[in-house]
Amino acid sequence: MKIIDAHMHFSNVAAFYDAAGDSGVDYSVEGYLKEAAACGIVASVCMGLEETKPSAFPDHASPAAMTADLASNPPQIYTCLGINPHTINDDAIADMDKKITQNKHIVGFKIYAGYYHFLIHDPIYTPVYKLAAKHGLTVAIHTGDTYSERGLLEFSHPLAADRLAVSFRDVNFMLCHMGDPWIMDACEVAYKNRNVCVDISGLLAGDANLIAATEKREVVMQHYKQGVTYLNDFKKVLFGTDWPLVPMAEYIEFCKKLVPQEFYEDVFYNNATRLFKIS
Repeated sequence: MKIIDAHMHFSNVAAFYDAAGDSGVDYSVEGYLKEAAACGIVASVCMGLEETKPSAFPDHASPAAMTADLASNPPQIYTCLGINPHTINDDAIADMDKKITQNKHIVGFKIYAGYYHFLIHDPIYTPVYKLAAKHGLTVAIHTGDTYSERGLLEFSHPLAADRLAVSFRDVNFMLCHMGDPWIMDACEVAYKNRNVCVDISGLLAGDANLIAATEKREVVMQHYKQGVTYLNDFKKVLFGTDWPLVPMAEYIEFCKKLVPQEFYEDVFYNNATRLFKIS
């Protein structure tokens, strides 16, 4: 089965090296290529992120449009430009516009809600959403728990995406991590709005043993399944790993337990090709 990983990371950020230590993955270009090839992952969407000094994320000094920067990017990696709201200005937007026109591997934007303490419908982000509409790009939004204690959950609750989806009907939004732990809220927003979907990346962070143990916890598995069952539209669910937070192979098998087999092709491949225009 061909797979597109619709949510991963490939940046020189201290937190990702720490996460790789917990998950046991080789967080390098070679490590990515080896894991992806073994799992049938033919393309990945990287969520751009940068920090100006180790462990600074959410770094107020980072560029307005953050990219991937782990040595070099393999050609099968596409990018969502990560947005730093503290450095957005007219020049930054003009620069993004130019980069998107010149680089067909830029397929969207990533809003780090909760990490940066701005509501996702704050006017600071409006030029980004207008740029997404202009170029037909998807906007991925972090929703739910934050990996950093410096995050604020009041800014990452998925219900805020309802106002956004209504305000920008010509933009497609992907609610990352299915809003976990507010999974039902995220899936209700996706159910209500034709321009909203969810990804199932980052539901777990850890090694193969943690994933195996989680699969045996019936209440937890039911928690994950409840949202996609309610949503009842597997064309609105995208697979992603949030690598390097988990090993790819084991997380693929974990996600297969959340999705009926007849929808594997959509969730693991087709939806990403459509949403991010990956051919």
